[in-house]
Amino acid sequence: MALLRVEDLSIRFGGLAALAEVSFEVAEGEILGLIGPNGAGKSTVFNVLSGLYRPDSGRVTFAGESLLELAPHAIARRGIGRTFQNTEVGLHSRLRAGLFGAALWAPRVAREERAARERALALLERLGLADVAGLEAGGLPLGRQKRLEMARALAAEPRCLLLDEPAGGLNPTETRALMDFIVRLRDELRLTLIVVEHDMDLVMGISDRVVVLHYGRKIAEGQPREVATDPAVIEAYLGSAEDA
Repeated sequence: MALLRVEDLSIRFGGLAALAEVSFEVAEGEILGLIGPNGAGKSTVFNVLSGLYRPDSGRVTFAGESLLELAPHAIARRGIGRTFQNTEVGLHSRLRAGLFGAALWAPRVAREERAARERALALLERLGLADVAGLEAGGLPLGRQKRLEMARALAAEPRCLLLDEPAGGLNPTETRALMDFIVRLRDELRLTLIVVEHDMDLVMGISDRVVVLHYGRKIAEGQPREVATDPAVIEAYLGSAEDA
């Protein structure tokens, strides 16, 4: 049974159809890759799922409940968390303090200061950041800033995590480490993940299935190997080289 179901999602901005009747499902515990050339509609999907945009038509259900009538904070409390393309960490905040603030919003985390701080430290340890807990976030390498962004999303204990270009700006060694890290997070925390990413090695290496968008429409869906050899997908990427 699908944990997240998107049905015939459409949204227009002026005369532009950002999404046109997009449908897909995500099973619990699955890693779904969401890919496509620039402007394909990937971030628009994330903005709808997290409540930042209201679609013109379609349905989005999570664990059987409609999300489209809910505000972003209510969607987060239902169990959907997300990161952003640009890390949203406070550059001059200290790691533990920043995570402590995020942990206070977690619906199943005790509100007492000590419990919240313990949870923040546990998240830092899980994400390999405990050794820099007293440092300012802006002084960290980009790879660690991205892990901190994940930690802030995980502080609310989501069931489904939306990762928006987690490998952006990382070198190949950092990207390979990130791939292992995402799979381990899924396995250890029993997370469901949707990953928007331009790094095809990462997407094809960690995804159970891949959905491909092009000009707001779904043009392919399937296992990574199937999608990578789909003529429509190859044409979409080759035909958009000027947008890469």
